[in-house]
Amino acid sequence: MNFEQLKSLRPDLAFIAHWVERRSHVLDLGCGDGVMLDYLQSDKQCSGYGIEIDDAKIPECIRRGVSVIQQDVESGLAILSDNTFDTVLCISALQMMKNVEGTLRNIARVGAEAIVSFPNFAYWPHRLALLRGRMPVSKSLPYEWYDTPNLRCATIKDFEELANQVGLDVLECVALSDGKPVSVLPNWRGSLAVFRLKKNNAGQ
Repeated sequence: MNFEQLKSLRPDLAFIAHWVERRSHVLDLGCGDGVMLDYLQSDKQCSGYGIEIDDAKIPECIRRGVSVIQQDVESGLAILSDNTFDTVLCISALQMMKNVEGTLRNIARVGAEAIVSFPNFAYWPHRLALLRGRMPVSKSLPYEWYDTPNLRCATIKDFEELANQVGLDVLECVALSDGKPVSVLPNWRGSLAVFRLKKNNAGQ
C-alpha cells in the first residue's frame, strides 16, 4: 500500500503516518482491518503487530500480511514485555477502554513513543448538541448514546493532563478536521485530537 492509497482510505492515518520512523518496531492497538500496518510495512519498512478483538477484522489483517493478536487491547497490552516497541499506536480506540489510565500506563511501559488519537469532545458541534440537550452525533462520534462503544469522552486539555500523570510527555498535539490540521482554535474546531507522546523519566 502506498501513501496515496492510505490517504484515500483514511486521511487521519495518512497524517499520523509521518510521525512513525522508518524501520521502527510498531504496535497498533485496535488495528481494525490492518490498513495502517499494511502501509507502514510496505512503504516505511516497519515491523510489528496489531491487536484486534473483532472477529470480522482478523481475516482482513491476515489478507494484508499483518501479524495480528486477537485479544482485547487491555488484556493484550498486559501480556507484553517492557520497552518492546519503538512506537505504540492507539488510533481512535482509547475512548473505548474501560481503564484509560491503566491502558496509557501500559502504553508507556511497552513503547518508547506513542501516537494516540480520539474524538475531541470539545469540538464545536458536540458543544452545540449538548446546549440543545442532546448527546453529540458526528463523523468522529457516529453512534447514538444507547449503542455507542465509546465509554469515555475527553477533550484535548483533559488528555494532556492525564498523559503527564502517567509518565508521557507531549511532543506534538494536533487537532484534525477531515484529516487536515486545524491551527486556529484547535480545541473548538478539531473533531479528532492526535497526540505524539514520549516516555519521560517518571515513566521509565
